[in-house]
Amino acid sequence: MLQRINTLLALPEHPQKGFVAAFALLMLVAILGGVAADAWWLMLSPAVLLVLYLCTVDFRPIFWMLMASLPLSMEMELPGGLGTDLPSEPLMWLLTAVSGAWFFRNWRSISARFLMHPISLLVIAHLSWLTICTANSQDFIISLKFLLAKGWYVVVFYFLAAHLLNTESDFKKLVWFIFGTATFTVMFVLARHAGKGFSFADVNYSMYPFYRNKVVYACFLAAFLPFVWYNTYRYKRFSTLWWVLVLGIVLYLVGINFAFTRAAYLALVFAVGLYFVVRFRLMRFFLIISAACIILFIGFVKYQDNWLLFAPDYERTIEHKRFENLLEATTRLEDISTMERVYRWVAGSNMVKERPLTGFGPGTFYFFYKNYTVTSFKTYVSDNPERSGMHNYYLMTTVEQGFPGLVIFLLLLGTVAMFGQRLYHALPDKSRRRQAVASLMCFLIICFLMLMNDFVETDKIGSLFFMSLAMLVNLDVGRKSVGRLVD
Repeated sequence: MLQRINTLLALPEHPQKGFVAAFALLMLVAILGGVAADAWWLMLSPAVLLVLYLCTVDFRPIFWMLMASLPLSMEMELPGGLGTDLPSEPLMWLLTAVSGAWFFRNWRSISARFLMHPISLLVIAHLSWLTICTANSQDFIISLKFLLAKGWYVVVFYFLAAHLLNTESDFKKLVWFIFGTATFTVMFVLARHAGKGFSFADVNYSMYPFYRNKVVYACFLAAFLPFVWYNTYRYKRFSTLWWVLVLGIVLYLVGINFAFTRAAYLALVFAVGLYFVVRFRLMRFFLIISAACIILFIGFVKYQDNWLLFAPDYERTIEHKRFENLLEATTRLEDISTMERVYRWVAGSNMVKERPLTGFGPGTFYFFYKNYTVTSFKTYVSDNPERSGMHNYYLMTTVEQGFPGLVIFLLLLGTVAMFGQRLYHALPDKSRRRQAVASLMCFLIICFLMLMNDFVETDKIGSLFFMSLAMLVNLDVGRKSVGRLVD
């Protein structure tokens, strides 16, 4: 059993049985001592020592621990008004430090093709512009915290992930580590929700403690589904592991259904359509049509202040307790969550006019937007006690990073979309093509969800976003075929 665990975690072979026995004894003593002294930190000390030991020997197991912890991570409020995600974020900090030291020491072994890849250059450009916007921020401390958090997301989930996720075996292992704990959380949420009769009014109650709300839960499952779908092809049809994955897909769809999240429903339909767009090489046409529709819509709402036509009736724009009532209210523009989004989008548009070049600074939207709102769009939840964002990542990027920041980010998204389609058709191996399309579908689902949400900086969604990029670039760098990709 111990040998199988070591193999799964990619532990080095040299630790001896004596070390394992000593560590087991230390853990037993720490647990008994912690119980006797009522000191939780004492019980955790062996785990901390193990992690520190692995840092000096082989940090891959820590990376896999992080992958398994993502669905289980819980938001915790710390003294001083700070917050973090436990245990995922401390593991990110540790991996950022350790991998930074490793890259510095082994810089000669880093792939120049990976660093000079157009996607890598755009990721670096995105971080560079964030740094410039931070220096010009209206609240430097808030923006600096945001920049640091973004930094360890990119280091861990893009650069380190690219180093560790090189083979199909690595990709399969990644899916299993996330799948195991994600499936547990889905069963946990469904069990809690079943106790409330799958009530729409109690859906957010069921998410605690693993998810902030139903939106993060449903969108995480929607974004992760392409990876699970890919893994089904790694096993013989009707084998035990194949059935585990298929039943997992069914369970995730049930979970999404009872999350009552419109964005996740639309994202799954969108993903099916995008698969055929990629398969029939229609991505350029799709991007052009999408851009034209967005430009026309923006032009319409700005022409002679047509956006005022969407102003809600304050008394009728309420929070609904039944899902069918919510859907009906959405079509009439009387749904509180939709109109609260518009309330913040209007504020965001006014903010862009004031600081179009470098924006207000990364992470600062919440602290300034209320001075730019329009009263006619106000709803019952406009006080925003949750301190949530704009619910449109593209507009929020413009508000906080100016138009150059938006352009860089859109260039990144467009490049990945076009590149992913070309890569899919260029890879000769069927298994790698499936890996490419799974990564691309995950990425595109998140891009779609960003129209209505802003959670790229959350551990559950942001991790999948950047790892999808890393795996697409790795597939390109590792291709044996030469020559340009053909449209």
